[in-house]
Amino acid sequence: MNDHTREESVGPPTSGNPAGWDAGRGPSNGWEHGTLRLSVVRGVALYNDGAFHESHDCFEAEWYNYGRGTTESAFLHGMVQVAAGAYKHFDFGDDTGMRSLFETALQYLQGVPDDYYGVDVTDVRATLSEALAEPATLEGWRIELDGDHPAAREADYEYAAGLE
Repeated sequence: MNDHTREESVGPPTSGNPAGWDAGRGPSNGWEHGTLRLSVVRGVALYNDGAFHESHDCFEAEWYNYGRGTTESAFLHGMVQVAAGAYKHFDFGDDTGMRSLFETALQYLQGVPDDYYGVDVTDVRATLSEALAEPATLEGWRIELDGDHPAAREADYEYAAGLE
């Protein structure tokens, strides 16, 4: 584990045994990279709340912790593109920009485990692929985390605001 990605306050997944989690490491540091899990929890909740710019910021800030060619970097870069694509679609009505970002996201998410840090990556990839042909697929879609679709709380917005 890299000490700079350790975060003792992040608890275990609420369900399942996703890639990145190892209960043998203990309940407070069972995540290989606790800061990655924290950014995922915050970024997914913000995405699901329609705060795409803030979601993007959560994933992007953590992405810089990992070197090129790592699964962590590919996953986070892909999720940055997911949030940016949704931002283009919903906030600007720019489906050409959305498609470009989603195509790149799919490239980054290729080879990432299907349940990475609790995110249902299989569903993310399937939804992005569908949205390339039919952008309306994004209407009402939420990212699944630990078998749920969490919405943002005030603490998630405060976290994202602190990244700027």
